[in-house]
Amino acid sequence: MNVRPDPAQLGAPDDGIAKGDLLLDVKNVSLSFGGVKAITDISFDVRKGEIRAIIGPNGAGKTSMLNVINGFYTPQRGSIVFRGEERRAMKPHHAVRQGIARTFQNVALFKGMSTLDNIMAGRSVKMKRGLGWQMLWHGPALAEEIEHREKVEEIIDFLEIQHIRKTPVGKLPYGLQKRVELGRALAMEPSLLLLDEPMAGMNLEEKEDMSRFIIDVNQQRGTTIALIEHDMGVVMDLSDRVVVLDYGKKIADGAPDAVKTNQQVIDAYLGVAH
Repeated sequence: MNVRPDPAQLGAPDDGIAKGDLLLDVKNVSLSFGGVKAITDISFDVRKGEIRAIIGPNGAGKTSMLNVINGFYTPQRGSIVFRGEERRAMKPHHAVRQGIARTFQNVALFKGMSTLDNIMAGRSVKMKRGLGWQMLWHGPALAEEIEHREKVEEIIDFLEIQHIRKTPVGKLPYGLQKRVELGRALAMEPSLLLLDEPMAGMNLEEKEDMSRFIIDVNQQRGTTIALIEHDMGVVMDLSDRVVVLDYGKKIADGAPDAVKTNQQVIDAYLGVAH
């Protein structure tokens, strides 16, 4: 019988921020591509331990917002404060080292590699031995490799994907590929996990499984989550707070019950002319 690992051993690292305190603060961010305004003067925050949803119609600027947070885009105006450190420009690998990990709308895995090796790739940011030691795979490098593999096996058990640990991910159903991608992000031990449409393209059963794991990641591992999702039922069930974007502007921000009755939000989703 498989026994799920102790969540306390798998959680996000202690960043010195208490649950409920400010973890991420997006301040007056604007982003343009040529003459196209993707994001206009958006501000919102994410608090330690919560599930924060970013929603809106297609083209609202949601993915652009995640790309600003994890350093893929540099905004023309505004700044990001993460764990008390303010910055405007940051490379994605710096964001990972600071404790921000993400998944993508379209699965971004190494299709010819196994589930275990894909998740192991997420541990590379945690490895301290240089390339020379890793190539020798001896002594300290071997000990480090074993330690990281143990962490990966814990994540595999946590996500209940033991049966596909050696399967090339290109041969897996889409729902399991999305779970493997979640595992790779968890392997980075993030303080903030960004999920870009984690349930896109899934059937009802796959959505239920993914919803359960998102809740487990948040509640058992203590990982703060910011997610984009189009399934409003999922958003309302999972989220502590919701920020709504439309045409690159913020139109609502608050608790799920308040947001879903907001007339501007209703109009945006019904396609009422602006």
